[in-house]
Amino acid sequence: MFELTGKTAIVTGATKGIGYEITMSLADVGANVVVVSRHEADCIGVVKELGSRGHSALANACDISRPEMIDQLVTRAKERFGNIDILVNNAGVAITKAAEDLSLEEWDKVMDINLRGVFMMSQAVGRCMIQQGYGRIINVASMFGLVGSKGILPYLCSKGGVIQMTKGLALEWAKHNIQVNVIAPGYVLTGINEEAMENAEVRNALLNKIPQRRFATAKEIASAAVYFASDEASYMTGSVLTVDGGWTAQ
Repeated sequence: MFELTGKTAIVTGATKGIGYEITMSLADVGANVVVVSRHEADCIGVVKELGSRGHSALANACDISRPEMIDQLVTRAKERFGNIDILVNNAGVAITKAAEDLSLEEWDKVMDINLRGVFMMSQAVGRCMIQQGYGRIINVASMFGLVGSKGILPYLCSKGGVIQMTKGLALEWAKHNIQVNVIAPGYVLTGINEEAMENAEVRNALLNKIPQRRFATAKEIASAAVYFASDEASYMTGSVLTVDGGWTAQ
């Protein structure tokens, strides 16, 4: 149903958490995967794991805030696999701090990865997709691109920008048979936040705000990405898919 054999996907932030599960899930339904993160050793490790499972993959370290590295990434992906059919913009960062205490360097760091980097990746890969006459771009934003929260202002602004970018690109590139959609996850239990969630007070405060009274798994977010990458979502573009246990329905 979600067969992607012969398709090639680039996944940023592919070696941990949500990105890792997206990478594995796309490979499991047949896609070749270009594994991207800032750390080469992590990329190589994931590619070895994929190879042990019989999947074809390419490791490519890339800082998506640097356009020259993005150009090199796209060139290597095309040389190895030919077309680039799917792009998952998953890489992201967050800084927790009161707005009045934020430095411009901290603001820029979040924007450079979460918003500027997503644009540069989409533009570089989008040019290839326009030539092909086919493409699927899947952006990973956040429910906090739709609703507010305290202490994460640059994150809020960047993820809200990703959602609007998704809609704008969807409209511009629909004529090229390129679909651009966005996933807005809620709280996801991953290795990155597992220690913080062991604090009972923090954990219970968050769970009490989630109608389903549980956190998402990274696999549940990955399933949404596989759906958007597949032909099952062929009439969806500019769509925002919230996977948040009901948080934004309140």
